[in-house]
Amino acid sequence: MKNNIVVAKFGGTSLADFAAMQRCASLVLNSPTIKVVVVSASSGVTNLLTKLTKPDLLTAKREALLNKILAIHSTILDQLEQSDHQQQQLLNLHLKLADLAQSASIQPNIKDEILSFGEQISSLLFTEVLNQLAGNQIYKAECFDVRKILKTDNQFGNAVPNINRISELATHYFSDVVSSEDKGHSHVMVTQGFIGATEHGETTTLGRGGSDFSAALLAEAINATELQIWTDVKGIFTTDPRLTTNAKPISEISFDEAAELATFGAKVLHPATLLPAMRANIPVYVGSSLAPTQGGTKIVKSVENKPTYRAIALRKNQTLITIKSPAMLHATGFLAKVFGILSQHHISVDLITTSEISIAITLDNSVQNAEQQFYKHCMKALQAFCEIQVESDLSLIALIGNHLHANASIMGNNGIEASVFQSLNNISMRMICYGASQHNVCFLVKDNEAVSIISKLHQHLFEGDTAVTTGLAV
Repeated sequence: MKNNIVVAKFGGTSLADFAAMQRCASLVLNSPTIKVVVVSASSGVTNLLTKLTKPDLLTAKREALLNKILAIHSTILDQLEQSDHQQQQLLNLHLKLADLAQSASIQPNIKDEILSFGEQISSLLFTEVLNQLAGNQIYKAECFDVRKILKTDNQFGNAVPNINRISELATHYFSDVVSSEDKGHSHVMVTQGFIGATEHGETTTLGRGGSDFSAALLAEAINATELQIWTDVKGIFTTDPRLTTNAKPISEISFDEAAELATFGAKVLHPATLLPAMRANIPVYVGSSLAPTQGGTKIVKSVENKPTYRAIALRKNQTLITIKSPAMLHATGFLAKVFGILSQHHISVDLITTSEISIAITLDNSVQNAEQQFYKHCMKALQAFCEIQVESDLSLIALIGNHLHANASIMGNNGIEASVFQSLNNISMRMICYGASQHNVCFLVKDNEAVSIISKLHQHLFEGDTAVTTGLAV
């Protein structure tokens, strides 16, 4: 049985300054079921902290970065009814950060420690904003160090959570919150996203965008009824509104569809976020902290409206690798040999197509600097038995929907797929992947044509009387 408890996560733009924090605090105070709040670092802080970890940073540059970070936090603190204790807490954290940043050689564990300060400080400040806005002794917001609960391995920079341990510790540390349902909205835990710790207490991070993931892990651990993700956009749209002003909001979407969107580049959700929610069947709500009453998107296990096409996702900075060898012809083991080499060098492949004598694969250059890794670690090994061609400046476009393999085919009777590609006449596609998933059709195009293609597809699929289908839930 689920507890009537909501976990709410607020992103960096939602905590950018004092006014933004007040809006989020009002949202929490007006929602009695929110008992756990997970926060990111204030907008811009993580970028500054990342710069602090660069090797051979000049003293003047380091001091300038530290002053910028302090200024962001001090501006918020100055608008609080602060005490000497609060001021000292903030000062102590900044002094510790400055000390760590002076390390001559910043190792991965020290880098994670440095990156954690954004969330440590924003959670401290947001707790004070909540308590100040509540203005009474009945309501209590408590700042909690998530590293006591969110245990991970020691892969610094991209740590893997220990699900069982997190569940065990969350039940212990959040017992008062979980059992306080009948006491009203009296006790709220404010904690950090993005960070965790090893069993030995070393700080780790879950990778960029890991705050959503952290919130989902905690929601799963305490068996919450809902996970809320509050950001700067009004939910999930039929495509990124920055690509076309005609993007339409989606009121409800399935876990499967949302997972595909996140995987293929939708910025509103971190790809890993949905895994804990799916495991525990916890609905996820995505809304804007700037306009919390204007609706958002609910992500659930099953939806009534299942359009053939739901949305379009874009992922830029892709690299296409073509591996060709006559030895493939009527041979066995070639694919295993190629992917064995890629695996040895920790290179993750996104899409793949094959012919009799060649393999084409895509790598996400924006995440792993794919081309550089490929040349450094794999080229020599692969060239020993095959020809290699590398193409960059490409974008991956994914059409997300439902039962695409059953509802349509490229030459199908209803002509939906055919009409999609007919709308893209004169477009050079470097790769098409279709059939591996019932929820997507993907193709690779030139970076400089991607936005135009998104606009044409969106117009064809979602706009006006000629739209093939609608992404709007009924």
